[in-house]
Amino acid sequence: MLKRRTLHRDMADVNVYTARRLKSMALSLGGLAQAFADEIGGQGHLTKEDGLAAMQTAASAVCGDCTRCNLYYGSRRDDSYYLYYLLRTFEQKGKIDLEDMPRLFHEICSQREAYLRELNRSLGRATMNLGWKNRFLESRDAVIVQFRELAAILEEFSNQMEQAADVTASWEEVLSGILRRSHLRVDNMLVLQYENQQKEAFLTLRSVNGRCMTARDVAELLGRAIAGSHWSVAKDSKSLITRNAATFRFVEEGKYRMVYGMACSPREGEPISGDTCTVQTGLPGQVIMSLSDGMGSGRSASEDSEKVIELTQRLLETGFSARSALKLVNTVLLLAGTEQNPATIDLCCIDLGTGVLEAMKLGAVPTFILGREGVEFLEAGGLPMGIVQNAEPVLMSRKMWDGEKIIMISDGILEAMPGEHKEETFMEFVSNLSGGNPQELAEQILAFASGLSDGGVVDDCTVLVGTVLERG
Repeated sequence: MLKRRTLHRDMADVNVYTARRLKSMALSLGGLAQAFADEIGGQGHLTKEDGLAAMQTAASAVCGDCTRCNLYYGSRRDDSYYLYYLLRTFEQKGKIDLEDMPRLFHEICSQREAYLRELNRSLGRATMNLGWKNRFLESRDAVIVQFRELAAILEEFSNQMEQAADVTASWEEVLSGILRRSHLRVDNMLVLQYENQQKEAFLTLRSVNGRCMTARDVAELLGRAIAGSHWSVAKDSKSLITRNAATFRFVEEGKYRMVYGMACSPREGEPISGDTCTVQTGLPGQVIMSLSDGMGSGRSASEDSEKVIELTQRLLETGFSARSALKLVNTVLLLAGTEQNPATIDLCCIDLGTGVLEAMKLGAVPTFILGREGVEFLEAGGLPMGIVQNAEPVLMSRKMWDGEKIIMISDGILEAMPGEHKEETFMEFVSNLSGGNPQELAEQILAFASGLSDGGVVDDCTVLVGTVLERG
């Protein structure tokens, strides 16, 4: 027993050491981002220096040693209004015409057309260079944002690890006993309890009778040993326990569970829908419902929305928070440029321990809640992903109770509603639905929206319904 306690104490010490190392890495990434943060903003207009350089280049090519109009030297003065006018005119029209030049230039210059041609050519090159410079600065800014988000994620994770309480001593005897009766030997054990009271167990196990046992069976044994709890095997753990010792990770499930259903229909004449929706149920302590609407319809829109969902899912599975995941995906799409069309993203994260729903949106339509007191909606505006730098997802939170339903839809469903106040029309329809499981509700909503148009479905339509239920 003493040896086992020493082992789990060593594992706890490693946990603290890892947390401190992660915090140190977070500080390093934050410092790296700050080091490159100076003067990252793009330059919006041609500057006075750009205009003077263009004039000088044109004069060198055309004027020779002629100084009669003195256009360049006059524009060098700090109070030269004409140079400002010249630059703004070029930006608006894309060229400078003869009527834009000063009266003295018309009266004296004998090479007006040649000078104007060289001036426009030089200003065109300056504009092109400005565009490339701004594009470079935007890309650098996107990378800096990623560094900052990664720093915040690492710091958040390290704080979670530092705040995790080692409760192995409280459960070691009862867990070892029930596992021993199932012919399993526990070589090492570490049970952590996090700030939200959720537990996580690391068990180094091996069978002692030559028989194998699944990790899922062990999760059921943990639920029996710790009354009132439900456990699952972590996705990164092995599934089979043999006589060769291996470490398995088990996660305590929450008070709530979720059942869901989905229904979709492509736009009339298109083979596939441009919408993509998924439900992630393998994450520890939470379920995440995702819906993305690609721009347009058909295969191209489907590829765009699938890419957004896939990138977001990978980050969430790695442990990124929903906010950080959305911001990082947004910067990735910005760096992709014209290769990636914008797509909306709608996330609903349900904490299975507390029943709290957190909804995050970028460009998505409202999420509707069919609750005890009727129907309500969570609304957020904003542009789709990949449009603007530093897009900030809108966060909305609500406590969910047993039997309440979350209804996520794409804009095709909402736009099919009659009248000007489409949200109210949809809420009225949903409030009159006759119960049923989530799949039946999703199909009823889709059928209602599809039946409102005589010419067929005019846009991709997707419905995702989730019901929050208390565990029995």
